[in-house]
Amino acid sequence: MPWAIRMTTPPGRAAMEDTKVSERNASEGQPASLTTEREQTSPGHPAEATPPSPPPPPPSLPKASPEAIDFLASITLDELTLTYFTDSLVTISDTGKELGEFTISFHHIICNGSPGVGVSANSHGSIDSIPCGTSISARISGTLETVELQHQEYIKLKEHSLTKKTVMKKEHDEYIMTREVTMGESVKSEAMNFSLADMKGFVSEASNLVLLRIMAQRNHVPDNMVFLAFDTEMQLSTSTYLNLGPRMLTIGKSEVEVRSIQRTIHSEFNSPMSWQCSFLPDGHLTSRVQVGSPITMKLQQLPHIRETDVIDPKPVFEKKPLDWEEDMQLYFKFIDRTEELKAEYNSYIRHHPELKCIMADFLEFLLLRKPQDVVTFAAEYFLSFSAFQAEQSPFLSSNKKSPFRET
Repeated sequence: MPWAIRMTTPPGRAAMEDTKVSERNASEGQPASLTTEREQTSPGHPAEATPPSPPPPPPSLPKASPEAIDFLASITLDELTLTYFTDSLVTISDTGKELGEFTISFHHIICNGSPGVGVSANSHGSIDSIPCGTSISARISGTLETVELQHQEYIKLKEHSLTKKTVMKKEHDEYIMTREVTMGESVKSEAMNFSLADMKGFVSEASNLVLLRIMAQRNHVPDNMVFLAFDTEMQLSTSTYLNLGPRMLTIGKSEVEVRSIQRTIHSEFNSPMSWQCSFLPDGHLTSRVQVGSPITMKLQQLPHIRETDVIDPKPVFEKKPLDWEEDMQLYFKFIDRTEELKAEYNSYIRHHPELKCIMADFLEFLLLRKPQDVVTFAAEYFLSFSAFQAEQSPFLSSNKKSPFRET
């Protein structure tokens, strides 16, 4: 369960409240005592001590739906590769005035030995001449699990500035998150711990940007998916996605069809907050607006729309019987190769004249002996030329049983 450092009432303030109660009772003619009727008992009957009430049970954390967890597990490496590009948008007010810029960049990284996504998002500008901005830097795994995240927001007022910094890290079997809020010279910090079991289906602000691109590229937002997310007070809440369907949007001088997706965070303590984002078919962000806000982030120039490469199937060739004698090209190759081999053999015989003598001697003995088993006779004859065998007669097969014959 998360724990946090909470602000308590200062002791001086409690004493001032007790003093005011005593003065009000005295003016009304009542005794300046803060004891209740139950506490004002006779000396012979001392007041009974009231046992303290048991602490309320801790509230249960929300859970992600199985459909949402399965959706995150279905993301492939090829889909992540298609998200590695940068989007640059301009922040515009409802009157058309440019207020700042918004940039999102994804790049390939290695998380715990596996491919992941490095996310960098920055939004800077000024509203009513007050500088403000947000920056996100995170390392996301292949299943959009947040490994490390840094989220910072700032507003620079004239008298003092407001800065919120959130750091989230995954360590062993839990998430450790720290938040620091600086208002002028006052600093308030809190820390929270969440087990990995409680964070299944969690989608941070960084992984949400990747998830939206993948949904836009798939052109599919499944129903009944409930994810986990943090609300503005850093309380774990549920979040849902809704497909708003296609619509036409003018970008520069071109009118293109975009796909709109709405993300809503359902907080248990505050009103729901929704954001509507529009994408091109390849995942480029064209507009982003918070529902109820007069500020819109919009793409000014139409980027090059990337199309997914379609790999043609390999051609299949049927096997046909080959008659090389009927094929003129193969026939002449056969003739050329035959003549080439004949020339090589004749050249070898010319360079080894002893070959003719050996063959002539063997044929002479073969015709004189006229053996029934020519193979065995040839083996006995040529065995006498071996330097590793003892000398023996080449006519063993005519005198006794040969060792080269099968027994």
